[in-house]
Amino acid sequence: MSRAQQPSRRSVLAATVAAAVACGTVPAAAATAETGKPVPHEPRHPRHPRHHGPSRPIEYHAWTEHADWRSGTAQGVRAVDGDRPAVEIATPAGRTDYTDPHTGTTATWEYATWTSPVHKLTVPATEVIASWNAHTPPGTWLQTELTGTYSDGTAAPWYVMGRWAAGDEDIRRTSVDGQSDGKSSIWTDTFAIDDADSGLRLTSYRLRLTLYRKPGTTLTPAVWRVGAMGSDIPDRFTVPASTPHPARELAVPRFSQEIHKGQYPEYDNGGEAWCSPTSSTMIIEYWGGRLTPAQLAWVDPSYADPQVCNAARYTYDAQYEGCGNWPFNAAYAATFDGLQGVVTRLASLNDLESLVAAGIPVVTSQSFLKTELTGAGYGTSGHLMTVIGFTPAGDVIANDPASPDDNAVRRVYQRREWENIWLRTKRYNATGAVASGTGGVCYLYFPARPTAAQRRALEAVGVR
Repeated sequence: MSRAQQPSRRSVLAATVAAAVACGTVPAAAATAETGKPVPHEPRHPRHPRHHGPSRPIEYHAWTEHADWRSGTAQGVRAVDGDRPAVEIATPAGRTDYTDPHTGTTATWEYATWTSPVHKLTVPATEVIASWNAHTPPGTWLQTELTGTYSDGTAAPWYVMGRWAAGDEDIRRTSVDGQSDGKSSIWTDTFAIDDADSGLRLTSYRLRLTLYRKPGTTLTPAVWRVGAMGSDIPDRFTVPASTPHPARELAVPRFSQEIHKGQYPEYDNGGEAWCSPTSSTMIIEYWGGRLTPAQLAWVDPSYADPQVCNAARYTYDAQYEGCGNWPFNAAYAATFDGLQGVVTRLASLNDLESLVAAGIPVVTSQSFLKTELTGAGYGTSGHLMTVIGFTPAGDVIANDPASPDDNAVRRVYQRREWENIWLRTKRYNATGAVASGTGGVCYLYFPARPTAAQRRALEAVGVR
């Protein structure tokens, strides 16, 4: 059957595993099999063998400046200048009804749209991941969509990349399943060419923002960054070894997902599956992001690190039924004053070292067998951790949320092992079958006003 006829990715994957454990991690006692619940950080779709592409087959592009918001096509929106230029509702273009598929509630909303100019990819892409930074006060929300042109000259449809609000009072934050045109499909938060071996690629794209508010109000979302990462990562089981750069370790707070086991099971079965929001919380707090007692008042006061519970709630994707939607985590980070969040890929471990050297820790996504990462004590079909530094020998220092308590979160992993499991796109699972790797996917959270050194490090990996 076609991709469009298939059940959701989560449903398919959930049927293939024997037990549900945190973030796909496998307890040490279960080393004979890579069981575990499929998680949002697992690669989004099957890959196909193909030729090797350019040495840096990744491009991130974003619209962030006042001139950017004045470009493209506007229907009912205006560009706002200032410290953080944004696009917001001016005079709505119309009204529409939206029935929330997760609550069954139908409501009427005013809306306005901004559509980007066509962006021609410098790297014709097999995958595209959009991300955005916005303020959505109660009574507002937004939708992000993507369309593009294929290398055969035909057009992709408008795909929904996410329906998002910072809160959960008005709509349920959600991805949209079942989107495909027979050439490409949306896998939760990732646009992917269905058959990369065919040579088909996406050569250009546009993004569309639809901003919604309650009728008759002056409320408005404000979007100050929207962009997308396009890539064509060559299939590979191993990557070349890199030469270590000078060492640095950042003082990033340490939080364990495991201490939240059983808490708020409505958010992906509780804290044991919260590697993504836990990792996000570490970096948010590193940059000074703090929640007020009022914001945390909903959390059971007996729970430690309530800010992790908050991150799980406000990154939760109701369609995926998990907290690991990549753009939703980046958008959550950007709700904190002075922070930006981007989903992209890095091409090498040296890229990551350069960011850390500039003071920017990085959340990375990887999957591996227990035997492939010395000292982890588990295997995973997909897991996020926070890279905070490197030893003088070049080994990776990571805050790994899959740790029994906060004090145990700091880990040192062997450079060559860690580099390979993060950057590869193919691997063998415990049964010997070929499975996918994430190919260097990461979250970058950084200041709205980065230092000169931070700006250079970000620009070196294509983020502006």
